[in-house]
This record gives sequence, C-alpha cells and structure tokens, in this order.
Amino acid sequence: MNAPFNPRGAALRDPFAAFVCDDATADALRPVAIEMGWQPEKVHKGGLRNAVQTLAVSASPHILFVDMSESGDPLNDINALAEVCEPGTVVIASGQVNDVRLYRDLVASGIQDYLLKPFSVDQAREALAHAQLTLSGPRTPDHAVDRPHLMTAVIGVRGGVGASTIATSLAWLMGESEGRSTALLDLDVHFGTGALAFDLEPGRGLTDAIENPSRIDGLFIERAMVKATDKLSVLSAEAPLNQPLITDGSAFYQLQEELKAAFEATVLDLPRHMLIQHPHLLHDVQSAVLVVELTLASARDTIRLLSWLKANVPNASVTLLANRVVTGGVAEISRKEFEESVEHKVDLCVPYDAKLFAQAAKLGKPLAEIAKSNKTGAPIIELARAITRTADAGAPKADAIGGKSLIGKLGDFRAMLPKRKAK
Repeated sequence: MNAPFNPRGAALRDPFAAFVCDDATADALRPVAIEMGWQPEKVHKGGLRNAVQTLAVSASPHILFVDMSESGDPLNDINALAEVCEPGTVVIASGQVNDVRLYRDLVASGIQDYLLKPFSVDQAREALAHAQLTLSGPRTPDHAVDRPHLMTAVIGVRGGVGASTIATSLAWLMGESEGRSTALLDLDVHFGTGALAFDLEPGRGLTDAIENPSRIDGLFIERAMVKATDKLSVLSAEAPLNQPLITDGSAFYQLQEELKAAFEATVLDLPRHMLIQHPHLLHDVQSAVLVVELTLASARDTIRLLSWLKANVPNASVTLLANRVVTGGVAEISRKEFEESVEHKVDLCVPYDAKLFAQAAKLGKPLAEIAKSNKTGAPIIELARAITRTADAGAPKADAIGGKSLIGKLGDFRAMLPKRKAK
C-alpha cells in the first residue's frame, strides 16, 4: 500500500490483523489464524474505518483483513486505507455487495482478494494461504543489464518422455547458473508438475488467469506466481478434473507478455496438444527443445513436430534432446537409426540414472540440481549454457530448423531441414 515506509516500524509489524463487523466473520477467521500460528486476538471488532483509524497510529501488519459491510463508500474507504498502510501489506477485503464491477475496482486499487459474505472457514483459509504465498512471491526485478527476453519452449514428442523434468531443470539452471530472473510457465493446467517438482503448492493463479484474462497484469503476475528460488518463480496448476477451462488462448498470450516484462527468461513447459490448439504460443519463442525417446513412435512424432515447427516458427532454433537414455542397454531403435529416420541430429542425450531421478522426485528438487556434478546433469547444463550464450551474443536466429549440433555449432544452422527420403 501507499504509506511511507518506516524501517523502525517494519521490525514491529504483526504477521496478521483483521477488522470485522460481526461475530460470524470473526468466528470464521479466528480458527484459521490459530492454524497459521497467529494470535486470534488480532481479529478486532470494527470494520474498514476502524482499520484506517488504528493503522494511522500503528504499524501495518503483513496481512490485513478488512470488513467493508458497514462502509457506505467502499472505494473511497479503501483509498483512505491505502494512505495509512505501509508498503508490502497484503489486503483482503470482505463485504455483502455481489458486484463484479466493485470487485474489479477493488483489485485495481490494490487489494488482493474480495470475499463475499457470508464465507466459510475453508474460503478464509484459502484466501489467507494465498496471501502468504504472495508475501514470499517474486517482485519485478530491476535488471542490471538490458538484455532481450529469452523465451524457450520444452515440448515432449510423446507423453511420458520426461519433458517436465527437463523444463524444470532448465528453468532452475537459467536462474541459478545463468543468473537470469526466470519464470517457469507450466501449461498443463490439469496435470502439471511444475510446482510439484519444487515441492510447492501451485495456487490458483493459472486457473484464475484462464477464467479471467482481463485480470492479467503486472500486479497479477506478482501475486499469482510462486517463488521457488530467488531467481525462479513458477506458475502451475492442478485444475479440477471436472473443470474443462475452455479458452481461446488469449490468457496464455497475455501471460507471456506480462512475463516478458517481469522476467529476463521464460521456460514454457508446453504439452504437444497445445501446439494444435494455440499455435501462437510459440511466436515469440527463440529456442525450442524437443524431448524425445529412442522409439519408433517417438521418431514418427519427432518428424511431424519438426515439420510443424519449420512451418510455424521458422526462426526458432531447435534442439533434440533424448531423455532417459540407458547406457549400454538395448533400445527399441539405436541413436543412429533415430537420427537417420528423423533426418536431424540428436543434439544431447541425458543418461538414465534411476537413483538420481528418484532422489530428485523425493526431495522436491529439479534433476539438474541433484545431478549437477554427475554425467546425468551435464547435458542439461550444456543446454542451458548454449541457449543463454546464443541469446547474449546476439547471434542471428536460424532461418529454419538446423541439423547440426546446437552445442558444437552455435549459430551454424542449416538453412532448411532436408526432405524426407522417398520410401
């Protein structure tokens, strides 16, 4: 909120305070406050105007709940509250007016959420938990270097090839090793594992964005994304299976635009069916990573996806990464046979180490972090370095999909994918 920041008062700030108008609202908040380790005595009687009077002479809490039921002019009163709240205070409001215009105006004025009364204990718990995530979430970075935004899409050519494993590792490396503020956008809205890979709760940010594209702005991004590390934030979802989330794709486009403004790099974990439904998602992608396995079905689908990428995003550099390759084992087809079939080099192979893969899953850490000093992690580290250095060097984008190694031949791509041999 807007009040001048008081560093002495910051140390004295309570984690939570609420100002309510009735006993029912207080009864819904107190058990949640106790669950979260807050003092139930911080639920005060008196609504929004009492909050303004109290906070004018005392430090603001980190999370503030205000009841607007007795307010005759909610927007004016919220603006008055903004004048006495210190920066960083997350405000949740409640009231009896069921008006979407009021809700939008309140969100625009700086509150995080609006609960329609009467609300349940579960609704209060969800709103306050979201507020806690916001407090630990990302802030729009002050870029030390003016660098163009780097957008990379990771696409599995078949289900189960481990594309999400590569996407989470690549995003982590972009932030931790390459020093870029990075967003991981997991677009599998029902079964996404972007948050799960970091042992995080996904929140409702992505589903809210799909349902209400008009809400997407810089403030929404700041509140919706969940911080995994100082340099990496995640937007993922576990949407209910009875919720189809029908969209024309405008929400995804707006998300990409806001992420470009807020971060230096974006990694898209992109399910392959999204290419068919929303091809515009790859229009701003500089690098596409196709995650493959050494099987006949994977080879067939790799050929189809290479052709699709060539037709729809000809300026994107494309890397083939074979995941979970069993060293010395018997594959369905050999690497050489795979390359001859798809007429494109397999640029990188990630060896399969069952122990490391299992350890990463159990610890809630990306594979690249667990295997950073192991041969399993080396190819993913090479991939992150190559993508970042190509962008930093300002190398021209490929005119079409190349057939040479991304690592060994940076910037030296073939002009066009060779035509398939006639059968």
